[in-house]
Amino acid sequence: MAHRYRSDLTWDDVTPKEVYLNRRQLMTGGGALLAAGMAGGQARAQDAWDLTPNSWEEITTFNNFYEFGTDKSDPAEHAHRLTTSPWSVEIDGLVDNPGTYSFEDIVAGQTIEERIYRLRCVERWSMVIPWNGFELADLLNRVGVQDGARYVAFETAMRPEEMPGLRVPILDWPYREGLRLDEAMHPLTILATGLYGEPMPNQNGAPIRLVVPWKYGYKSIKSIVRISLVAEEPVASWNQYAPHEYGFYSNVNPNREHPRWSQEFERRVGGGLFARNIPTLMFNGYEEEVASLYEGMDLIEFH
Repeated sequence: MAHRYRSDLTWDDVTPKEVYLNRRQLMTGGGALLAAGMAGGQARAQDAWDLTPNSWEEITTFNNFYEFGTDKSDPAEHAHRLTTSPWSVEIDGLVDNPGTYSFEDIVAGQTIEERIYRLRCVERWSMVIPWNGFELADLLNRVGVQDGARYVAFETAMRPEEMPGLRVPILDWPYREGLRLDEAMHPLTILATGLYGEPMPNQNGAPIRLVVPWKYGYKSIKSIVRISLVAEEPVASWNQYAPHEYGFYSNVNPNREHPRWSQEFERRVGGGLFARNIPTLMFNGYEEEVASLYEGMDLIEFH
């Protein structure tokens, strides 16, 4: 199992939003960023990356959340319909303490930390986002993972009366995703409950979502209502829809040719039509942290 990331930070240590948006302060304050919980892979990759987080407006108006529509602007327009309180998550399968847990139960006792992660869409675009959340491993350890569990399956809310995109059968709803257990237990994998120190906006996956920074963005399932520990590889919606394009693992890999676009470069959201191409980094820049999870695997075949 990966070395656990631990922090003694409190909310008093979180960098204010207005400071985040000051590029000069960020670029001259790398030590402060690291103290705020930034993974080491980002520091090593800074020559290829602009570490300035995207603005609140960019993060909350450019989204893939097909339950609210297929255009990037649809979630911001329609997601206000989603009722996020009360909220509960069913945790079942190969666990010692299955049950339906309220959002408040899930976050109770957790140390909510700030993690500045890159999130890359498969369609070439990327963002840098200051998430607030806690390690998924903490929750899994609380419910007790049984010996036979090898994967973790996730499911998104399915509420047609609140999610107009569900009227279109783009995918086999509800949206589902999965991780191998060692991926789920890795300290970079978090359950995010907010961003920029604020509660999670609906269009970004309120009230609780997954963030797996070395994988493509669609693996970071939003508005989770079910977490299951299972023995067999679970269904992943995009992998089910187009397995030749979207693999179960979906690790960021510039060496694998996508059938419809290059994965060699990416562009930051907010750069407009003239956003510069940035070389795509293996595992999205987290190679040192996560490459050992895939030792001996053919990452072209198991994409």
